[in-house]
Amino acid sequence: MEYTIQKLARMAGVSTRTLRYYDEIGLLAPARLNSSGYRIYGRRELERLQHVLFYRELGVDLDTIGRIVNSASFDGTKALYEHREKLLDKRRQLDSLLENVERTIALAEGRGTMSDQERFEGFKRQMIEDNEKRYGEEIRRKYGEKTVEESNRKLMSMTKEQHDEATRLAEEIHEALAEAYATGDPAGAEAQRAAELHKRWLTFYWNEYSKEAHAGLAQMYVDDERFRAYYDKERPGTAEFLRDAIHIFTGQK
Repeated sequence: MEYTIQKLARMAGVSTRTLRYYDEIGLLAPARLNSSGYRIYGRRELERLQHVLFYRELGVDLDTIGRIVNSASFDGTKALYEHREKLLDKRRQLDSLLENVERTIALAEGRGTMSDQERFEGFKRQMIEDNEKRYGEEIRRKYGEKTVEESNRKLMSMTKEQHDEATRLAEEIHEALAEAYATGDPAGAEAQRAAELHKRWLTFYWNEYSKEAHAGLAQMYVDDERFRAYYDKERPGTAEFLRDAIHIFTGQK
């Protein structure tokens, strides 16, 4: 069966403008143009759009989706299995948050008990999900599947006290980095203190620390626009300053 752009847009719940944009960026071209010059889509294009929308629902950006679906090794059936697993993970995480809320309501109404550890289970799962959406592909490519999974397991086993300490350290790093940046010297005492605090913070999330990995992460803060924007938000150049301080601290410069 074939579809005009209007019919496909209505069926998929997207706008015709979106479909035209997907065509412009090489993500979803029509099967052909009819004699009047209108875009016509067939079964193959419908299936590709389904994959694109699945990836979008999972938070994958359009550039990454394009690389995936345009790859010569792309396997539609395999991708559907992967979509299913990721959606099941997302459902489990939402179920966990919902259960957390319901148990907290019951506790507030005197109808149950809940440990401090249990209070934060859902939030830790959500943190992992958010990290996967934003940086999952990059960190898995850089550090490997095993390392990332071990880090996620460590986060899930974190106690409330450890979580509070990690949060406190993150705030201390922010303050120390601001003071160090004002000196302009990444080798100075203030900057090296910020780098040492950063190492201590990492040990709450990394299963195993290494100077090489620490230096590599610091470089990623500069290379990845999302990390750079986060660190440079208040003081442009902070990401590079932190990288230099960590490279000096680890001896990897």
